[in-house]
Amino acid sequence: MARTGLIRDNAYLEHITSDFHPEHPDRLHAVYSILEDQELQGKTEVLEAREATAEEIQWIHTESYHQKIESTRDCGHRQLDPDTHVSSETYRVAKLAAGGLCTLVDAACSGRIRNGFALVRPPGHHAEANRGMGFCIYNNVAIAARYAQKRGFAEKVLIVDWDLHHGNGTQHSFESDPSILYFSSHQFPYYPGTGRPDETGRGEAEGYTINVPLPGGQGDQDFIRIYQEVLEPIATQFKPDLLLVSAGFDTYYRDPLGGMGVTEDGYAEITRILMRIADTCCQGKIVLTLEGGYHLEGLAQSIKRVILALQEPGLPPAASPTASHTTEQIVEHVRDTQKTYWRL
Repeated sequence: MARTGLIRDNAYLEHITSDFHPEHPDRLHAVYSILEDQELQGKTEVLEAREATAEEIQWIHTESYHQKIESTRDCGHRQLDPDTHVSSETYRVAKLAAGGLCTLVDAACSGRIRNGFALVRPPGHHAEANRGMGFCIYNNVAIAARYAQKRGFAEKVLIVDWDLHHGNGTQHSFESDPSILYFSSHQFPYYPGTGRPDETGRGEAEGYTINVPLPGGQGDQDFIRIYQEVLEPIATQFKPDLLLVSAGFDTYYRDPLGGMGVTEDGYAEITRILMRIADTCCQGKIVLTLEGGYHLEGLAQSIKRVILALQEPGLPPAASPTASHTTEQIVEHVRDTQKTYWRL
């Protein structure tokens, strides 16, 4: 069986924020340490990351923004905004984050690996075309989606975002593009303030943006219900050629920035649902990239469970669990919104 490909590189530790910033190098120290556990030995293959090229970055970002980040080389610590910091190595590391995810897309689409997880920083899903925000510099998952299309690996790409925060940058990158379906479950209202259910895309891409805003407190059963009953039927109609995941672990029940209740078991089960979608639609081609997650032990243990789930054989659908009444109402509201576009 082909193994799960990983991107890990100590260079990702060289993007330095402030001493008290939640998105700090210790996040990856914790994750990289857990990869040494015996349960993971022989099941993964670490691939060598490369830097994204200027052309690849500018498929998503403006030339002027790219040049702005390039100008930060060797200039020490700066803030793009109160949340988003750069240091002298950030430009190189951010290119390596986007390029590392593209490396996994290459490997998954060529059959070298079964699936993959890019364990990188800085994260990306908040980065807009012309600015970084929310700890993010370049939009890694958006660049990788366009890369897959430009290389001829995929005509249609499904991007799933399970981070606590809505991926405004990813949504805005593709909200007028019906070749990319963007699905996000997130806490709302919360940073960055986008992601209402009536944000469904623009023009010919109406219906290709699906937002599931949650008030907070949702746990494993709620998320499983959402992914089985909202995402899965739409994804199987869309029939993507590749599934990309913005995997944020700030929905973890002990996360200091979050307000959700997802456990390690929940992340594993969501991964199984996404693998089932990938098996049904695109020969199992699914690649994840790390976004948020700020409880170090929870981050590491959750990623371990996700990697173990990525090694499992395809599984049949499980019965829908009993979710909270609030989640039931949200599921019905989103489904009603989407009935205009999909046969639900």
